Amino acid sequence: MQEDNRKNQLDFKELDLTAEKLGMGGRLAPEKDVDGYQKRMQRRKEVQEERLSKRDQEKGLILIFTGNGKGKTTGAIGMALRTLGHGENVAIIQFIKGGWSPGEARSLKQFGQAISWHALGEGFTWMTQDRDRDKLFVRKAWEQSLIYLKSKEQKLVILDEINIAIKLGYISATEVISGLKERPPLTHVVLTGRGAPPELINVADMVTEMKIIKHHFMDQGIKAQPGIEF
Repeated sequence: MQEDNRKNQLDFKELDLTAEKLGMGGRLAPEKDVDGYQKRMQRRKEVQEERLSKRDQEKGLILIFTGNGKGKTTGAIGMALRTLGHGENVAIIQFIKGGWSPGEARSLKQFGQAISWHALGEGFTWMTQDRDRDKLFVRKAWEQSLIYLKSKEQKLVILDEINIAIKLGYISATEVISGLKERPPLTHVVLTGRGAPPELINVADMVTEMKIIKHHFMDQGIKAQPGIEF
């Protein structure tokens, strides 16, 4: 089995490299003539179809959105919309956050019982100013998370800002990883927040780091606005 997996991985990498060499087309392709360009794109199409056909496994994925840039929760909500669009149930548990009513929570209400949303925090640490109370709310959020992680009803479970809760010392990465193992085989889970710990990154199937290039809040002094930040 291990030998087969190793061979598959080599096949994947070879196909991926071939696709990369053939390129995306457009004006990036070196061919100037129509026939040459069509031949390149036909070969790219064949390679892409083979890449897709060989990747035929399914599993519940652990996905992480981290980094200092904007878009972590937004990316997770986008996945929630996709999942809801396929008629599946989604649970969103917000750690730390909870001091306001975000626009996405109001929008997702239209999906009725298919969406379960829990904002189980009282806001940022500089607002709460109470570590013991913050830890208590993180514990409540985690207990609620475990209910959804163990359930077969939810296709997607989003643990929003849980990376921050780990970073602040309110819950351990070891406990979170143990909880992730409780979920059914095809349940996906998204973990968001800055500073994802190495232990979580190691067990994740996908990790995306949001990087700041420019930010209106820091660069221009623009306040948080509805539809953009909340």
